[in-house]
Amino acid sequence: MRLAILSDIHGNLPALETVIAELAGEQIDHILCLGDVAAGGPQPGETLDRVKALGWPVIMGNTDDWLLSPQLKEHTTRFGQYDQDISLWCAQQLSEEQKVFIRSFQASALIPLSPQHTLLAYHGSPRSYRERILDITSEAELDAIFGETPATILVGGHTHAQLWRRYRDKLILNPGSVGMAMDRVSPLDAIRNPPWAEYAILTIEGKRLSVDLRRTPFDPQRLRAISLERGMPHADWANNEWDLE
Repeated sequence: MRLAILSDIHGNLPALETVIAELAGEQIDHILCLGDVAAGGPQPGETLDRVKALGWPVIMGNTDDWLLSPQLKEHTTRFGQYDQDISLWCAQQLSEEQKVFIRSFQASALIPLSPQHTLLAYHGSPRSYRERILDITSEAELDAIFGETPATILVGGHTHAQLWRRYRDKLILNPGSVGMAMDRVSPLDAIRNPPWAEYAILTIEGKRLSVDLRRTPFDPQRLRAISLERGMPHADWANNEWDLE
């Protein structure tokens, strides 16, 4: 059994199409999306439509939920204000049918994979789509987050950073971000977006388990051109976050 795991597409259809094309050449049994599908990029509606047409199960992300009921607030940083402006623009591009699709996203999912392995899927953590699980998160914190879950494989996104980590007798996996990979977790004003799409392939063969964390190059210049064509707010600022060379 081979499961492709994607997360944090953020309205970046060129990156998503690159991953889809790559997966077409693989023997993949199932594909799972961990949320944050549309907000943040120039093609929010088209990205939602593409994911819907493929029939993948999708977990609700924090930005997915925000698009359904935007909560505007004052921001003290340019990053925060510009990010909110772009997200609001993305919400305004969506049809009611596309919002209905977002409402179908699951908060989490417990998925049996084999006699030995069950997978727990979430966005940030099982208790909050905003919570970040990092390589430095303590075992005591992880105990509080995961409790008595029977799952042996724990998969989430949100941080835009790939992670493979042992936790007791379990595996914590973050596939990274398809549409907005980050070269570091913080601070936000120092983050750059490398020109690749990240995802993971989980393979189970009998009692053998393997994880392939992937970085696939895509064309950020194409993303830049689309954001300018579509009139996305602060397009130049957003594109300056990418390593375009």
